[in-house]
Amino acid sequence: MKSSEIITPLIQLLGRDAVHTDPADTLPYGYDNSRRQATPQAVLFPNSTQQVQGILALCNQYQTNLIPRGTGTGTTGASVPHLGGIILSTERLNRIIKIDPDNRLARIEPGVTNQALQQAAAEHGFFWPPDPTSSAICTIGGNLAYNSAGPRAVKYGTPRDNTLGLTAVTGSGEIIHTGVSTSKGVVGYDLTRLIIGSEGTLAIITEATLSLTPLQQSKRTLRATYHDIHAAAHAVSAIMAQPVTPCALEFMDGAALKMVSNYADLTLDNSVGALLMIEIDGPEYGIEQATAAVSEAAHVTGVIEVTQATTAEEVAALWKTRKSLSPALRTVAPKKINEDVVVPVSHIPALIAGLEQLAQQHQITIINFGHAGNGNIHVNLLVDPDDHGEMQRAHRCLDALFDLVLKLDGTLSGEHGIGLEKQPYIDREIDPPTLQLMRAIKNQFDPNNILNPGKIFPSQQNN
Repeated sequence: MKSSEIITPLIQLLGRDAVHTDPADTLPYGYDNSRRQATPQAVLFPNSTQQVQGILALCNQYQTNLIPRGTGTGTTGASVPHLGGIILSTERLNRIIKIDPDNRLARIEPGVTNQALQQAAAEHGFFWPPDPTSSAICTIGGNLAYNSAGPRAVKYGTPRDNTLGLTAVTGSGEIIHTGVSTSKGVVGYDLTRLIIGSEGTLAIITEATLSLTPLQQSKRTLRATYHDIHAAAHAVSAIMAQPVTPCALEFMDGAALKMVSNYADLTLDNSVGALLMIEIDGPEYGIEQATAAVSEAAHVTGVIEVTQATTAEEVAALWKTRKSLSPALRTVAPKKINEDVVVPVSHIPALIAGLEQLAQQHQITIINFGHAGNGNIHVNLLVDPDDHGEMQRAHRCLDALFDLVLKLDGTLSGEHGIGLEKQPYIDREIDPPTLQLMRAIKNQFDPNNILNPGKIFPSQQNN
């Protein structure tokens, strides 16, 4: 059966305006922020769970690959149709169905942007804790697909910790409902947490019930500077070892600070080798004591100063600095290899020391920043893809980086996922029996292997 024959029944199901086949229209949906690209056969824009179910029924019938996609902010190629097939865009599944302040929950469709949800929840005095750097444009469906969390995860957890239940359509075309609408529930297996982080390989989420958190009365923002990254790494461990948990604890090394000097006026002394951004939130009556406790913990050997941002403008400037890092890196090197490794917080100093050694050994510029409170460090290798020798050194450096992370009891990805980029390395972290079980789960959800095939699991065909 020819895959092109599926287009006519798809148009009958969705309507002509919801099926794009012109390459000029489909090309923009064939890449993500990994810069991998492949042109899909078509792009579909369903507007209901039933339409998604109908699409999957046709894709199974015509043996056509189906790849779900939000806005393409992912960095691992998980939404790129590299084996061919059709893209299912969630753009029109964008309703905020309900904000329920009495029960602290929201019901939304996957195409809702993170920012739109935060604005709607804030009108009722709540927020949804996950807030990736791309929150202005990334979708909740994408946040769930990657379990992307952002800075606030250090205190409030990831999407897995803040999602109560899902409506989804499996690869076999069955509509399933997972989870509950209550804060407790232990009936059956936890399929909600299984689907979250599965990168669209098991099921397509069409509705999510999210747990909301009340907005805190007060917030304080600290900027701590250090002579070198080792002192900052030790400060992170000290901060996380005391009773007050910050709601954000972001880390930037000296090289990263130099990169963003054109984007934000940091007014930093040349002696600064690393910076921590620290946010503390809570009730008004205890906020000053909490801030003082965190500030004291940040005063480790090697500290230069710990100052508090006193105006909204100063706070905004600090966050502008953090969010300018990724675009700034794009301007100083033709390519960056961006890894989001995680180690236990107490092992951050060892990771930083190891990264310095790897940079020198392989002659690769490495820029480090990220969510230090979770031990989630974004390690950026800056390279020229046209320099064959440099790319060889970079891949050897990357190989050694992953060995170092696993040796430190860490994990290869905190929130960017596996997709295509980390596929060759996944079996270093996950043992063969566990991978075999995961493949069996994939087969149970998607017996014809049409739903985002060729992602996550290592295989010779896709390396």
